[in-house]
Amino acid sequence: MSANIYSVDYFYTTVEDTPGMGCKFLETLVHEDVNLLAFNAFPVGRDRTQLVIYPLNSIWLGDLARHEGLRLVGPHHAFMIHGDDELGSLVGIHQKLCDADVNVSSANGIADGRGGYRYIMHVHPDDFQIALEILGVDQNIRPIADYHLDLKRRFQAKG
Repeated sequence: MSANIYSVDYFYTTVEDTPGMGCKFLETLVHEDVNLLAFNAFPVGRDRTQLVIYPLNSIWLGDLARHEGLRLVGPHHAFMIHGDDELGSLVGIHQKLCDADVNVSSANGIADGRGGYRYIMHVHPDDFQIALEILGVDQNIRPIADYHLDLKRRFQAKG
């Protein structure tokens, strides 16, 4: 199977680096039906943690942020890639970008233990459009097709 490559939005915020802050943030997302494609957290400085949120629905995350008074930075753009977990499965993707002098600034992936993988890849914002073209990403196709959720909104966003 060749890899499926999608363009995804992501946002970030920082919270105090204390026990329970990440959990509290994730609980807020759950209570307001904001489903995630991916999530990452890492320390920034001595007492802060950056939370990186890849929502299934960016509009719902924006509504939540306004409703809860959360400060989110974004949307930014990344690539979500998934395919069969085979030796060297990501080499061709990286090689195409390398040949076009597009730098992958960060990436993270995991094998699912059932023969597949998911991979998130970031390029510099100035290179995003060319990376879309090089990788042949159709922005009208979203990874949403992989998820079948019947979520209902529980709040009305504040004006």
